[in-house]
Amino acid sequence: MNDEISGAAGSSAARAEVRSALRLVSSGDAAQRDSGPDDATAPGASPADVPMGDPLRPEVPIIAILRAPRADRFAAVAAVLHESGITAVEFTLTSAGALEAVQECAGFAHRIGVGSVLSAADAERAVEAGAAYLITPAVIEEVIAAGRSLGVPVVSGAFTPTEIHRAWTAGSRMVKVFPAAVGGPGYIRAVRAPLPEIPLVPTGGVGLDEVRAYLEAGAAALGIGSPLIGDACAGGDLDALRERVRILRDQLS
Repeated sequence: MNDEISGAAGSSAARAEVRSALRLVSSGDAAQRDSGPDDATAPGASPADVPMGDPLRPEVPIIAILRAPRADRFAAVAAVLHESGITAVEFTLTSAGALEAVQECAGFAHRIGVGSVLSAADAERAVEAGAAYLITPAVIEEVIAAGRSLGVPVVSGAFTPTEIHRAWTAGSRMVKVFPAAVGGPGYIRAVRAPLPEIPLVPTGGVGLDEVRAYLEAGAAALGIGSPLIGDACAGGDLDALRERVRILRDQLS
């Protein structure tokens, strides 16, 4: 009984965090709309429409990866990331309740992506929940085909040049080089030499202090999990998350 009360209280607290963060995001969106569309906005489209059109080309080239035993706090963390300028956020299916968390974010200006997608059935469930894009840990051609059928881009995981080329020719929008820490920025530079047309997203072990090196090596974007998110998904300090985002953005300036 006490566990049920504690769980209910935790859920209420998470919902309160989401509402609070949403107010901040909504205020920022309103201010952006008042200032008028920027140069990247297509005629007739609002700034909020832009990331929905191409969620994998954010202004800040980072995909924040949220993974935890439970996804109860994912919406609140995503709202803070969006408020701080990180608009591409991935909820992983290995986190219990991930798709329910995606649905909680239905009102966000920047739609959420879903990761750890392993099958066409996973892809269908993710898109039905509202996923804007799908990310896989390996080259899974049925997911790429499902993404094409469902009208959402897929970022396939790969490591070797053969896998990277296979993912690209099968229809991946970008290719997640995983685990990136095995080869580091030098590996990305080496792969880019014969395959310059393939946008690579190094993921797995990318530290905040390595961001510039990876981008200078030719990465199109970076997938970053725990070095950026820390313990925020497990009840950690959201102001500490904001500070890590600030440090990350300083690396990009």
